[in-house]
Amino acid sequence: MMSEFWLISAPGDKTNLQAWERMNAVTSKSNLSSNSRFHIPDLKVGTLDALVGLSDELGKLDSFAESVIKKIAQYIGEVIEDSKDKVQENLLANGGRKDKMKCLKIDLISYLTRFEWDMAKYPIKQPLKNISEALSKQVTQIETDLKTRSTAYNNIKGNLQSLEKKTVGNLLTRTLADIVHKEDFVLNSEYLITLLVVVPKSSYVQWQKTYESLSDMVVPRSTKMIAEDAEGGLFTVTLFRKVMDDFKAKARENKFMVREFYFDEKELKCEKEELMKLASDKKQQYGPLLRWLKVNFSEAFVAWIHVKALRVFVESVLRYGLPVNFQAMLLQPNRKSVKRLRDVLNVVFKHLDEVAAASIMDPGMDIPGLQLSNQEYYPYVYFKIDLSLLDSS
Repeated sequence: MMSEFWLISAPGDKTNLQAWERMNAVTSKSNLSSNSRFHIPDLKVGTLDALVGLSDELGKLDSFAESVIKKIAQYIGEVIEDSKDKVQENLLANGGRKDKMKCLKIDLISYLTRFEWDMAKYPIKQPLKNISEALSKQVTQIETDLKTRSTAYNNIKGNLQSLEKKTVGNLLTRTLADIVHKEDFVLNSEYLITLLVVVPKSSYVQWQKTYESLSDMVVPRSTKMIAEDAEGGLFTVTLFRKVMDDFKAKARENKFMVREFYFDEKELKCEKEELMKLASDKKQQYGPLLRWLKVNFSEAFVAWIHVKALRVFVESVLRYGLPVNFQAMLLQPNRKSVKRLRDVLNVVFKHLDEVAAASIMDPGMDIPGLQLSNQEYYPYVYFKIDLSLLDSS
């Protein structure tokens, strides 16, 4: 089965069963889709003009809400730094039912296929525009909070990664805060200074033989290796300050690289403390942030599906007229049967709009005004719900 669902509606009879039973019989028998009825409560219709205006607003809100839940889903992946399967486990919806005073969290497909309108959050006695505005305000606030929280966390994470990058790499570039010690250096001397030199592994013997003679005034037997990586070793050497530039030049000629480093205990301590503080801050923010993301993903997802329900209601009233009498249905197409399913639905519901049905059977037909806004148009009301919320990359 696909993660894509088709939310459709057709005019009902007195019991609303006829449209459902016909559609379900022909699609289930051929294993074209898995179907369920989609329950929409008795909402206030309002005026036709209001419905036409609301139809356009709901289309924009639908796209906006979908973009917000995708942002949250993607960001959960960035925060937990794990596989898609692990991220998917965190993408749940509030089932709306209470169990010992706790809201059940269910997977997205279960929420969708068992959809129940949240009467407490979106009272149905108010005008449709009010419900739409409440949904829009809720999703907008979630997006605003997401930006604020993600910026704060990303700053900490980015600064931490920058410092952590300095602790890796070769001895020429990496930080030495966790390598050098006070005892390795001659400090507070007016005349002497200790330098750090990176020597290739193949040149260890040459270094030991020549370092004392690279310039005048090098302290004999003052070198020792204090660190090593795959490419070479980090050696100390002590000499008089006044020959430092000459020593550096001669060392460079022999492929010995002097690092620009001067021991400052306070600075090294600050660097270590900053690394520890950022790591601690990231750890402290991780739990509350992930909880917020999971809760607000659920809130945004629930709001999105309510927007879909509103769209089906509004479009069904505009398409099928009053009194309100239609059946909303949710289909999960079989991956291999998408085209066949569309053809079967066209046959079942072609009587609702013969012109639209004819254009689907013959895509080459040019029917003025039919492809409004380039939207997919069928004899029945149709909206797609795609639960693939994570990037395929």
